Amino acid sequence: MSFNLPELPYAYNALEPYIDARTMEIHYTKHHKAYTDNLNNAITGTELEGKSIEDILLNLDPENKAVRNNGGGYYNHNLFWEILTPDKGMTPSKELSEAIDKAFGSFKAFKEIFSKAAATQFGSGWAWLTVHKGGKIEVCATANQDNPLMPHIQCGSPILGIDVWEHAYYLNYQNRRADYIEAFFNVINWNKVSELYHKNK
Repeated sequence: MSFNLPELPYAYNALEPYIDARTMEIHYTKHHKAYTDNLNNAITGTELEGKSIEDILLNLDPENKAVRNNGGGYYNHNLFWEILTPDKGMTPSKELSEAIDKAFGSFKAFKEIFSKAAATQFGSGWAWLTVHKGGKIEVCATANQDNPLMPHIQCGSPILGIDVWEHAYYLNYQNRRADYIEAFFNVINWNKVSELYHKNK
């Protein structure tokens, strides 16, 4: 089984003005496609061939850099496209809202903590909202294409992630990462994030 580049659930320009069409097109057709192709090349003919991406990452050997980087890049971007939406006015489900309030005190406090994790991630990487079995949630950040599924990270199951590699925002925001993070909150698919919370708690 080889991995395929998933179809985007919206047009390249659907997230404007928050994420511009040119960035979306390059991010999807160049960066995500490269991770997909390189992952397939890395696992062909190995014991990893035929396994799900989740299984590969949960049992990852961190020293296998080709699978770590490209498998992470493949999975992270699959999730990223899913948790973005052009639909306005979404909010977390009642159960997820209660988990946010319990963990952080309020949605505003969560947003500040998540935004800080994304803004202060040195160099390339991601910030995540994750859930542990039992429903506890937390915010963490990872470098490069690492993610919370990887055994050397151990931060729960990812339900929301923001890509803070420069390729995700530089055409539109240049060095203004904080502006990109603020814009990101306008296009979060809280229905999908809530679904992932319920599925993984």
